Amino acid sequence: MRYPIGFLVLALTLGSKGPLLAQAHSHDHASPYAEYMDREIKALSAEEIAGLLNGDGLGMALPAELNRYPGPRHVLELRAMLGLSADQESKVQAIFNEMQAQARSLGETIVELERELDRSFAEGTITEARLEESLEGIALNRARLRATHLRAHLRVLPVLSDSQLEHYERARGYAG
Repeated sequence: MRYPIGFLVLALTLGSKGPLLAQAHSHDHASPYAEYMDREIKALSAEEIAGLLNGDGLGMALPAELNRYPGPRHVLELRAMLGLSADQESKVQAIFNEMQAQARSLGETIVELERELDRSFAEGTITEARLEESLEGIALNRARLRATHLRAHLRVLPVLSDSQLEHYERARGYAG
């Protein structure tokens, strides 16, 4: 009896996968997201919420930080090692204060928008129009927040001398 080659390949493929398919169906298929069920806002961890409300950078300024544009928080933390003058410290502190105030305000807005989006899904009241509106609001405020952090890095750079920048790079582990 002759079987077409395609039939034999199919039979061998299914035969070899049969035990694997049966085994796959016998395992628990819990989603890695199952642990998020108890989150206040499903899309944000407690740490993310705290960071947003506190005005933390949350990695938003990495393009600046890792390309020789120091952040105001870290410059202030390293003020003694960098030998900041009183004038420099005052300027960096003002940049930090402005950034922090804007970041906290935007963070509060983002958390509230995420909470509303989550609530709309939980209550079953979400519509496509409401979804678009929510996502645009979240994205716009996240972009503003990131710009706030990046702008602060831009503003700090001219306050520091080349020597201070080199010390900053070494202290942060970016230079040998």
